[in-house]
Amino acid sequence: MFAGSVTSGSLRAPQEADHIGQPSVVGFIRMRGPARAEPASAGTYHGPVADKRVLLAKPRGYCAGVDRAVQTVERALELYGAPVYVRKQIVHNRHVVSTLEKRGAIFVEENDEVPEGSIVIFSAHGVAPEVHEQARQRGLKAIDATCPLVTKVHQEAKRYASEDYDILLIGHEGHEEVIGTTGEAPSHITLVDGPDAVDTIQVRDPSKVVWLSQTTLSVDETMQTVARLKEKFPLLQSPPSDDICYATQNRQQAVKQIAPECDVVIVVGSQNSSNSQRLREVALEAGARAAYLVDFAEEIDPQWLVDAQTVGLTSGASVPEDLVQQVLVWLAERGFTQVEEVTTAQERLVFSLPAELRKDLKAAGKR
Repeated sequence: MFAGSVTSGSLRAPQEADHIGQPSVVGFIRMRGPARAEPASAGTYHGPVADKRVLLAKPRGYCAGVDRAVQTVERALELYGAPVYVRKQIVHNRHVVSTLEKRGAIFVEENDEVPEGSIVIFSAHGVAPEVHEQARQRGLKAIDATCPLVTKVHQEAKRYASEDYDILLIGHEGHEEVIGTTGEAPSHITLVDGPDAVDTIQVRDPSKVVWLSQTTLSVDETMQTVARLKEKFPLLQSPPSDDICYATQNRQQAVKQIAPECDVVIVVGSQNSSNSQRLREVALEAGARAAYLVDFAEEIDPQWLVDAQTVGLTSGASVPEDLVQQVLVWLAERGFTQVEEVTTAQERLVFSLPAELRKDLKAAGKR
């Protein structure tokens, strides 16, 4: 029987009272799955079928880059006081942004909205070099919360551009991460928005072409795009390591594991979150009869669950665990009382705070 309670208001982890973080999952949950550090191999979950059960995917929720970005804003508010300005949403989650706004963060679209001499934090999705230059010209104190795995892609783009490669960047047009990466080498980068875009791609020299990707894409669709590109450009080179981040891959693999057993999969995440959208798509492709993306439990339509016996539940990489707990309570109130957590990987990666912030924290005698 599932039982428990959830917190309301701001979301807090037990160890860090002021961090929008990861409290323990509430209630009784049966645990299943391997305890391993690497992504699991493909497969299907085959646990016992109970009346109205929930298969809870793990890993889910916050990744190391998101946790770092959110803590950057929180610690900046603690150190410098409000207001602290943030260019774009620090991460793509409505609840996180709203909570930080209540604590004194002001979210803006561009640097020219930030008063001269103020503090500005760049989001986890990364920015183009010109954004850093704009901040310098306005005398802003910039703190770069770009995920280190996004920074890795930026460095790859600069390296291949310096060697005069044509760079085919697989990603979604208009996404902030794509804009930031493209800004590193705009004359060398061509966006490839999915397999269907390949036919229109032209390069200067088919023997000097490499592909990179946005970090939050569907692994399967990206590989389809790469396969199409290699058909057209047989000498296409690959990046030295995966650009799609570990957390994106792990969350997609966990959904693939549970989806074939699910009548419905609910993904907790915001509509503008690329990795959350991909989880919904992956669930459908992996065999779920239906899949939906919601920010909050109250957005779930009870009609989605008519005749459903098994509901899968996961969350995007920018979603605090509290929001998942609220969905578990909502489901329990409607008879989905058996919860089994299906684990496909263990995640232990932690990123340190941005160097600019660490330096000022140290000077202030704070950890």
